Amino acid sequence: MKKLIHSEILQERLTNKEAKSVDRKPVYVMMSNIRSLYNVGSMFRTCDAALVSELILCGFTPHPPRMEIEKTALGAVDTVPWKYFNSDIDAVKYLKQKNIRVIALEITDKKRSYSSLEIEDYPLCLVLGNELTGIDQELLALCDDAIEIEMHGVKHSLNVSVAGGIAIFEAIRKWKEISNY
Repeated sequence: MKKLIHSEILQERLTNKEAKSVDRKPVYVMMSNIRSLYNVGSMFRTCDAALVSELILCGFTPHPPRMEIEKTALGAVDTVPWKYFNSDIDAVKYLKQKNIRVIALEITDKKRSYSSLEIEDYPLCLVLGNELTGIDQELLALCDDAIEIEMHGVKHSLNVSVAGGIAIFEAIRKWKEISNY
């Protein structure tokens, strides 16, 4: 085993031009009322790595162009399709017009595991909420379902960009498994 050098890694990756025209995974991500510019930048980078269909930023979530987002995103603001909506409700309407299931990543009384996704759930949009308060109840009421990541320790949640990354990659893994991708 040897660690790949940068030029070897680049040979295995898409170019920026290819990233704009490649078929993407049937997973969308919505960030609602996120405070941290760095969490947004991190999610851009994760969405690029996962080749999600689109990143949707809503409410007071910061959006490009912002130096802090671009610093953390490492160029992913140029490779990830994204939209900004002032209103969560408008974003959900946009998704539902495209027949995309809206699934909250939130602790609810439903207790559906993030690993329980089925073919009927796709295409889907994972909704990520505010770092302190989570997803607003009004937005949660518009969601088709909710999933959560089981916590085993004292803390009841993960950082929003960490939780989002886990859920995104599990959603893609599950989609590949159940669709015979």
